[in-house]
Parts: sequence; C-alpha cells; structure tokens
Amino acid sequence: MLGRIITAAAGGAIAKQVGGVAAGPVGMVAGAVLPGVLRRLGPVGMIAAAIGGYALTKVIEKRRAAGPTV
Repeated sequence: MLGRIITAAAGGAIAKQVGGVAAGPVGMVAGAVLPGVLRRLGPVGMIAAAIGGYALTKVIEKRRAAGPTV
C-alpha cells in the first residue's frame, strides 16, 4: 500500500515535470515501472535515488533561474 502511494506521487511529479501532451503517458509508465525498480534497489538504493532526485531537481531549478544560455 505504501509503495503504491509513493510511486503514485513520484509518477505525478514526473508527469508535472514533463508537462504538455506527454504528461499522462509518462506518469503512467513511471507509476508502472517504479515499484519493480524500487524493490530491486533495496533500502540503501532508495535513499540514494531520493538524494539523487533531490540534487537533480535543484540543478534543474538553478538552470531555469539562470535563463537561456544562447
């Protein structure tokens, strides 16, 4: 039950990040694939994935705030 809630939240966050027409299918695929991936990672892998996701989000936000590089 808890795993389904976590993967639903992650799928929603990924869909929101993608946006547009592809948001629905991308969120659905993420929600279907993430439980299997998280089971194989184990507790340490899940913590590492969460930290990596947080760091990636901060990098993306920083680049968006900097504006276009062209």
